Amino acid sequence: MVAFGKRLRRWLYLGHRWLGIVTCLLFAVWFLSGIVMMYVGFPRLTDAERRAAQVPIVWDRVSLEPDAAVALAGLDRSAVRRLDLTMFDAAPVYRVTPWSGPRRTVSAVTGEVLGTVSAGQALAVARHHPVAVTVSDLGLVTRDQWTVPQRFDPLRPFHRIALGDAADTQLYVSAATGEIALDTSRHERFWNWFGAVPHWIYFTPLRSQVELWRDVVLWLSGISVVGALMGFVVGVMRVRLRRRYAKGARTPYRGWMAWHHLGGLVAGVTLFTFIFSGWISMNPNRWFSPREPERAELERYQGIPETPTNFDLRALADVCSGATEARFTRIDGQGHVILACPWNTEKTCCDPMSAPSPERIARAAARLIPTSPPPQIERLTDDDVYWYSHHQERKLPVLRIQFSDPAATWFHIHPATGEILNRIDRSNRIYRWLFNALHSFDFVFLVRYRPAWDLVLLALSAGGLAIALSGIVIGWRRLRATLRRRVSTPT
Repeated sequence: MVAFGKRLRRWLYLGHRWLGIVTCLLFAVWFLSGIVMMYVGFPRLTDAERRAAQVPIVWDRVSLEPDAAVALAGLDRSAVRRLDLTMFDAAPVYRVTPWSGPRRTVSAVTGEVLGTVSAGQALAVARHHPVAVTVSDLGLVTRDQWTVPQRFDPLRPFHRIALGDAADTQLYVSAATGEIALDTSRHERFWNWFGAVPHWIYFTPLRSQVELWRDVVLWLSGISVVGALMGFVVGVMRVRLRRRYAKGARTPYRGWMAWHHLGGLVAGVTLFTFIFSGWISMNPNRWFSPREPERAELERYQGIPETPTNFDLRALADVCSGATEARFTRIDGQGHVILACPWNTEKTCCDPMSAPSPERIARAAARLIPTSPPPQIERLTDDDVYWYSHHQERKLPVLRIQFSDPAATWFHIHPATGEILNRIDRSNRIYRWLFNALHSFDFVFLVRYRPAWDLVLLALSAGGLAIALSGIVIGWRRLRATLRRRVSTPT
């Protein structure tokens, strides 16, 4: 038994030594890139940015009803996930997003289903952007570093348009639908090569193959979790607090080894926490449910149409004459329109002109999970641990619909528009603590009082980085010494 214990300890030391040479490089990259990501996220098009680039709907030119647009797109209303009215350059169009398959763009003037968008049309769309100076076509791309995520698949390929502004903004205009899918600036593109790209291993050839990329990140982060845990165990085994080493030292090491040992004892838990939560972010074994409502849930919430979905377009213009987007939806069988107004707030109207009532929302919400008892409805007016703004704005007030089904499912619904904003169950709430809390430290009391959050994250990252850099130095010296011995040893 004693011999087995010694052998196990030896393998633990050897495993940490050689595994640490590889993982410390990963740790250093992840900590440095994580610091960059605190301030520069991966490029994305926010709703505010998208709406700022749109022009007001010319209501007088709209001659097609929403249901007619869906029919001309070759779809049944039940097959449509989302239906919007907006402008395509100077003409109003319907954007029809089905549950599956390509998106369609239907002219609200003629009813024509628009085909492939030309470079000239894309340039015309880009000229409406508020920062556009001199627009120029940079060519057609199907997938590049900034459009590699799969959410862009229904919009590919893209016309890449330079706006000629001081920030060197580039737009990606869908050649399939003519809508702006993404904007990037020189600042974002530069810093992401030191931020999200290395942090997420987001290199286009790998990331374009979703399952392969997922497996690579899972295995690398999983091995790193083991390496971090082994290092911490070795560190605890080698430290002496009472019966100290020679000259009263708590560590048997000197120089870089001592710094690595003591740094690991101080910041080892932090290192393990960050790496473990990063592994969790990849949803190993699909433990955590999707946050998007399922199609069946949304269909039950929308209900069966009470009447054909026709709207008084002139009345909509009176409600918000400068609206840049109108989204047609349904709650408990009644049609509604959500208008995006120039001041970036949302008004709702329906026929008759009224917002969805709380009673109608409650009645529709109860059908989301019909096998569960009626849900508890709570109105949130402030952030809490499951609904808070951090790197993205959360709408308030919001309704929290809490079911007592086996998964303890919650839905968050905008009380003014009736939109379902997300769906979370017990697994998602566990994920919130295992990933968001441990990886981003996005506790409300911290993120609300920045720079407190920044100081905490920077201090913790510095501790993890110190372990990684000292490990790299030690590993490099070990490898160099090993190579020298092999070269000098006669064969």
